[in-house]
Amino acid sequence: MHQWSVQQWSVVVPAKRLVSAKTRLTPLTSGLGAAGTARHEELVLALLADTVAAALAADAVAGVLVVTDEPRAAAVVGALGAATVGDEPDRGLNAALEHGAAHARRTGATAVAALSSDLPALRPAELTAALRAAAAHPRAFAADAAGTGTTLLCAGPGAALDPRFGRASATAHAASGAVPLGGSWPGLRRDVDTPADLRSAARLGLGPRSTDLLSDTLWSPR
Repeated sequence: MHQWSVQQWSVVVPAKRLVSAKTRLTPLTSGLGAAGTARHEELVLALLADTVAAALAADAVAGVLVVTDEPRAAAVVGALGAATVGDEPDRGLNAALEHGAAHARRTGATAVAALSSDLPALRPAELTAALRAAAAHPRAFAADAAGTGTTLLCAGPGAALDPRFGRASATAHAASGAVPLGGSWPGLRRDVDTPADLRSAARLGLGPRSTDLLSDTLWSPR
């Protein structure tokens, strides 16, 4: 089967407003009062920054586009070299990803991939390997560590992204015709929604921003 150049991949990453992002991680900072709110927001930004930095460093990635209405998130990823676009649909995650994919294709991308924003243990080589595998199919996805969610959804030239993130998204993406990718890629599959997830990611090895933030707290990955 024909494969296009992996250099043509444009990666779209969604980033919620900080006030509503990663609420299941609040137990890590809830005992710190007002300082805990600030620390929670910094944690969300650290997860995003490490994810985007890893994607930008992947050989298979031509560029990263972050869809967000959060000014602090836009500033963080912009400093890393990512482009940003506002969430004009403002109708949830899937609409935001479709908007980002359409924007990427209008600006020259032929193949697009939606990537979760909470992959602090992601390695550039993992993402490149997954995108190389995805290039054999019109649409493909990588399930999360639990096998029920999705951390990466890929659409090649001429294929609609058709994101179906949400509960049981792995099943939904497979039912829509996307091919599940079978590689190991532990950092790509380890999204972070809960303190237990963060501990698992830490055991894999966090990116520098998450490492620096957590080393400055009393939290332990053990």
